[in-house]
Amino acid sequence: MNPPFNLRREALKFAALALCAKPFAALAQAPVSAPPAPPAPIRLALIESMSGPFANTGEAVFRNLLWAVERVNARGGVRLPGVPAGARPLQLDRYDSKGQNEEALSALRAALDDGARIVLQGNSSATAAALIDAIDKHNERDPSRRAIFLNYAAVDPALTNERCSFWHFRFDAHADMRMAALMDVIKDDAALKRVYLIGQDYSFGQAVLREARRQLGAQRPDVEIAGDELHPMGKVKDFAPYATKIIASGAQAVVTGNWGNDLTLLVKAAREAGFGGSFYTFYGNALGAPAAIGDAGIGRVVAVADWLPNVQTAQSEAFYRAFRARFPKPADDYVHMRLQLMVEALAQAIERAGSADALPVARALEQADVSMYGQRGRMRAADHQFQQQLVVGVMDRQGRPGVQFDVEGSGYGFRVVKTIAAERAELPTSCKMKRP
Repeated sequence: MNPPFNLRREALKFAALALCAKPFAALAQAPVSAPPAPPAPIRLALIESMSGPFANTGEAVFRNLLWAVERVNARGGVRLPGVPAGARPLQLDRYDSKGQNEEALSALRAALDDGARIVLQGNSSATAAALIDAIDKHNERDPSRRAIFLNYAAVDPALTNERCSFWHFRFDAHADMRMAALMDVIKDDAALKRVYLIGQDYSFGQAVLREARRQLGAQRPDVEIAGDELHPMGKVKDFAPYATKIIASGAQAVVTGNWGNDLTLLVKAAREAGFGGSFYTFYGNALGAPAAIGDAGIGRVVAVADWLPNVQTAQSEAFYRAFRARFPKPADDYVHMRLQLMVEALAQAIERAGSADALPVARALEQADVSMYGQRGRMRAADHQFQQQLVVGVMDRQGRPGVQFDVEGSGYGFRVVKTIAAERAELPTSCKMKRP
């Protein structure tokens, strides 16, 4: 053996191993770059009655909005510059107002603290008015956390007239526009001589009856108002006394803006009391009303809407079938085109603004012009009132001409009898908007 040679050989071997180990040591010490985090979602805060007497309306709205958000996210979300993945998804968060204004304001504070800058609400004009005031004050006090308010159903005309706000956008036709559409049908009913006006005792219900009186006087001065009554909102459990008064008045028709259980219970009580007249309604086409009325409503219950399932076009049918495929339960059959257009308008505005911040989005929303499934709507910048066509339908049994689809599995649907183009449905505004 040659010890010096062996020692040299071992030394060379260890030196070689050390050299090979250096790259691995360097790799171990080098920082590992994590994959990029997914883009933060754009949070939408839905503030609605998710409990209490109007919980069914809140849940129905949530389904509509969820479907709209899913559609935007399915195509990748909202495209924004500088976002690594190229787009940000929408996230729909729900907050329970319990049908109370104070609870809605508390929910608004929670939503803003959670990072939401887009607020959605509609069921109750009184709540909408409270939210508009609160958001106006919040935006002035804290410009770094401004929010915008998208309203899909609160239709007190004042909200886009004397109480208009730069931060508020309404996507439903207001009460005066809806009443004018109903009057297009009422004016042609030559046999109608006596009507009963009844509504919920708050800003919207009062506005409906006020406009009904005005328009009847202008278009049908020969029609006598046999009754004119307001009732507590969401508190009447038995409408039999009201039905008795309607029958005793000799009225041939009822005009009402009632919605939710206040409408369902009213028409059910009238049917059970034997009222054989017509109902001219804002919301008689859903949420249990057709089933409650039954055969007594055929040819007698009239409803006005931005869209009805039996609008007889291939695009409209595709839209309705797509919703029913997503929500197949008959009880979930409550779909409104305007809520879908609203979310599409929001996505369009965010992309046009290149930002999800409230101020640029609001400015872009003023120019919103959206179409889907053959339905088009545009935002009027002067007052932030969405302009779209309206339709009037009359209740009939499913399967009869013009009634391909029923409502909520009831066997009854609404045949479209009048279509009012957006240009005809449009009304002037008294809004004097303050802009930031």
